[in-house]
Amino acid sequence: MTLQEITAVVGGAVHDAPDTVTITAPVVFDSRRVEPGGMFVALPGERVDGHDYAAQAIEAGAAAVLASRPVGVPAVVVEDVPTAYGRIARAVVDRLPHTTVIGVTGSVGKTSTKDILAQVLPVFGPTVANRGSNNNELGLPYTVTRATADTRYLVLEMGARGIGHVAYLTGIAPPTVSIVTRVGHAHLGEFGSVANIAQAKGEIVEALPDAGDGGLAVLNADDELVAAMASRTRARVLTYGIENPADVRAENVTLDELGRAGFRLVHAGQAAEVRLRLYGLHQASNALAAATVALGLGHPIGAVAEAVSQAEAVSPGRMQVTTRADGVTIINDAYNAAPDAMRAALRALHAMTGDDQRAVAVLGEMNELGEHAAQVHREIGQQVAEIGAGWLVAIGATNADQYSAGAAGSSTAVDRAADVPQAWGLLRDGLRPGDVVLVKASNSAGLLALADKLIEEPGAVTAQA
Repeated sequence: MTLQEITAVVGGAVHDAPDTVTITAPVVFDSRRVEPGGMFVALPGERVDGHDYAAQAIEAGAAAVLASRPVGVPAVVVEDVPTAYGRIARAVVDRLPHTTVIGVTGSVGKTSTKDILAQVLPVFGPTVANRGSNNNELGLPYTVTRATADTRYLVLEMGARGIGHVAYLTGIAPPTVSIVTRVGHAHLGEFGSVANIAQAKGEIVEALPDAGDGGLAVLNADDELVAAMASRTRARVLTYGIENPADVRAENVTLDELGRAGFRLVHAGQAAEVRLRLYGLHQASNALAAATVALGLGHPIGAVAEAVSQAEAVSPGRMQVTTRADGVTIINDAYNAAPDAMRAALRALHAMTGDDQRAVAVLGEMNELGEHAAQVHREIGQQVAEIGAGWLVAIGATNADQYSAGAAGSSTAVDRAADVPQAWGLLRDGLRPGDVVLVKASNSAGLLALADKLIEEPGAVTAQA
């Protein structure tokens, strides 16, 4: 798109450049991601102002900057930079008539499901998907502008912190296929109720076209709030499930000695075996969700099962398993934590711990739970005890005491740490060869850095399937 074409989409005016300058690479909001011929989005922030990096972005190869004021280098100047960014992305989507946009949302499992889809769909055609999460009003446009005319599938994770957020994202990139994984308690403090969370997540199926125009809603039959979203769409509905009747099912679900699931994928009278490389029983549902999308797009069940079986953990801090040279296994699931995800991770810890090993739960606090925070943290502490964990290290200043209270009176040894450095000291001195260690918390707790430090000491090899 030329700068003239961009201004026609977003309004504003071109500064310090002819309007024939053409953008030929992604539009990015991080100057470190600038590609030659791309565009840099200068976002004002509380601590860092993107406009200060405009000249640096041009030096790195950007053809122009999207800004709210002239910056002395080629720029399109607009009143509202984030809104303009979304409009550029929508213009890109409108220029991709042969690309199927797939929207993924849910309180739990959306990033893992997206990551599996991002590895399955390339078997059937060129695919672009979010890197990491990148699922908001900035990350989604960035992902969209990575697509090209050759892109067959554009997989977009869509997050929400309130009603209307998913609807806004589907306005930027209208999906043909939508998937909802689960409705849980993530961000309950912001939404106010689980019903509001369901209302917000269901916006993704309301955005679908009619079944006759290819609209497909993939819904989790094992979550009644998700299954009920079938009434909110005009699209074809394809359900998946393990516990309840569904169009696509995982039958005979088993776990191997490393806690990786296998199952029989069943759809329309056909079946194929799946053996995951991903850790945790909960990944069976995520894999089933991804398989259902691929089957709904018309791909053969054998090829789908094979592709799902090859998928690996790719997003940092999402059930990444590493075994150190001293035999300590670290499960890095510290990118984020909601109650349902925390419970699933603890079940995975239990499954991955052998009879002669010690399960160690290193848990930071879960955020955005509102008035339910104390109770939920206490329940998670109880589950730590119920799975027979030998050691709980609870980190944080607000609700970590509730983890400890929940595990009180059990055989689980409990230590409290006010912060990551204190937790590191406890773990450095207390871990034993053969321990299996789960590290999990909300992202703001900073446990990703703790997990990295644990992995680096005293040397590690990443677990292989």
